[in-house]
Amino acid sequence: MGSYKFCLIFTRKFRMTESGPVPDVRELFEKYADGEAHMSPEQLQKLMAEEGGEGETSLEEAERIVDEVLRRRHHIAKFTRRNLTLDDFNYYLFSTDLNPPVGDQVHQNMDAPLSHYFIYTGHNSYLTGNQLSSNCSDLPIADALRRGVRVVELDLWPRGTDDVCVKHGRTLTKEVKLGKCLDSIKANAFVTSKYPVIITLEDHLTPKLQFKVAKMITQTFGDMLYYHDSESCQEFPSPEELKEKILISTKPPKEYLEANDAKEKDSGEKGKDSDEDVWGKEPEDLISTQSDLEKVTSSVNDLSQDDEERGSCESDTSCQLQAPEYKRLIAIHAGKPKGGLRMALKVDPNKIRRLSLSEQLLEKAVASYGADVIRFTQKNFLRIYPKGTRFNSSNYKPQIGWMSGAQMIAFNMQGYGRALWLMEGMFRANGGCGYVKKPDFLMDAGSNGQGFYPKDNSCPKKTLKVKVLMGDGWLLDFKKTHFDSYSPPDFFVRVGIAGAPVDEVMEKTKIEYDTWTPIWNKEFTFPLAVPELALLRVEVHEHDVNEKDDFGGQTCLPVSEIRQGIRAVPLFNRKGVKYSSTRLLMRFEFV
Repeated sequence: MGSYKFCLIFTRKFRMTESGPVPDVRELFEKYADGEAHMSPEQLQKLMAEEGGEGETSLEEAERIVDEVLRRRHHIAKFTRRNLTLDDFNYYLFSTDLNPPVGDQVHQNMDAPLSHYFIYTGHNSYLTGNQLSSNCSDLPIADALRRGVRVVELDLWPRGTDDVCVKHGRTLTKEVKLGKCLDSIKANAFVTSKYPVIITLEDHLTPKLQFKVAKMITQTFGDMLYYHDSESCQEFPSPEELKEKILISTKPPKEYLEANDAKEKDSGEKGKDSDEDVWGKEPEDLISTQSDLEKVTSSVNDLSQDDEERGSCESDTSCQLQAPEYKRLIAIHAGKPKGGLRMALKVDPNKIRRLSLSEQLLEKAVASYGADVIRFTQKNFLRIYPKGTRFNSSNYKPQIGWMSGAQMIAFNMQGYGRALWLMEGMFRANGGCGYVKKPDFLMDAGSNGQGFYPKDNSCPKKTLKVKVLMGDGWLLDFKKTHFDSYSPPDFFVRVGIAGAPVDEVMEKTKIEYDTWTPIWNKEFTFPLAVPELALLRVEVHEHDVNEKDDFGGQTCLPVSEIRQGIRAVPLFNRKGVKYSSTRLLMRFEFV
């Protein structure tokens, strides 16, 4: 029994239920154990092949799982028997490490050109908090790389006359030394993934300091640096060829002056907000509230535009000079040609380059030149960055960028919220290596030159059935009174799809009252027109009659990677950190 104090003097008692097997688990066990009390490794192997679609599962793997379950639950039992009881089987199914919803191995073809992949990309990677007054540090860079991010961004500014620092423009952010950031990149670049790391530089330096930066980069990374003349090539190397390589991407020095002639300002105009979501408002405020940041906005000018699009050099005369050592480092040339957006999207058969657009300018580009955007991204790199008014380091919905083939959807990794959860979900694919192969339809513009974009009446390619069975673990990760001071929590689950507009939907289970181990047994069906870019969104909330519902965990899974069958789905907190014990038991089926 669990007890809660009520009105200081009364005690309310509630029965604490154990998380026993739900009916779906019992039925599955009885089916493959042939009605017996134990399931052998051979029977488990058959179950994994037939129910989970894991046709290549070996008997050795099934035996390994049986041995591990027995070791954890019975210690010495493995020496007397080698099979699973119903409770053992339930333990296995509810173990997030033994029975996860997506795989942890790189399985996609990694031999295509680099532009054929979505790349996990950070924005202002050195910031610890908001865009205006937070500290700059090497620690967020290390954290992002260890989370699988493959593109980090550094803003380079003079520090006196002879040194270089990293900071966010003319704001109140506190600078950090460039050398410290470079050392952090070197130490953490390939801890999580061996695939290449791209450093995008926005420099505001004189040729003398550019020369110093070139020397620092060369000395720090040495043989890890990849040199490539993207201005005279027709195809970029593959992620496989570039394993454990560092690539530099920025504008050639002389082009910063020209950029000012062709820049298209992100005006931050009103209109449809790219944050609008069928799931409603964020569960909690982001890092800093807008009112907190209004105190420092008066000291910041022209932040509505990415520094890279603004240009870098402080004087025309210094821009006219060039630092050849610095230019030689650039593996991916950035820049926006003169002539407006249409000219910027023009494909040069003999050059590969990177173009940066704000989230708002991307929407305009897709609306006016949708086929051109997709065609551009088939060979070149398109980077999307947050609009300048996101002072609190919030993020935008990434779906429009993915639907357009943009490889680098730059996100504020130090922020949090539903948009970032989607980004984390996308890059759980392909073993979490930071590179996800783009769907074939984005690499083929079609015979009429028109890119693929689903309409509201698109026919489903695939249907995903999701059954939310039960949840457990909150009592181990939260205090007993975290959700309610006077009773156990009242949990419900929101389940839905993010992706193409035609596929986006949100559903929810009923509320299970006064229990730490809720059982819902609720099934949902999601027809998908673009399953290749669909993400399954899952959120748990605790119902509160008089106040805002409490947050109880979230996850986001790439539909194309979901393993069929009953799976243990780990939940994460608002900042994307996995809870130690909190998880859901869910069943997945594709029809």
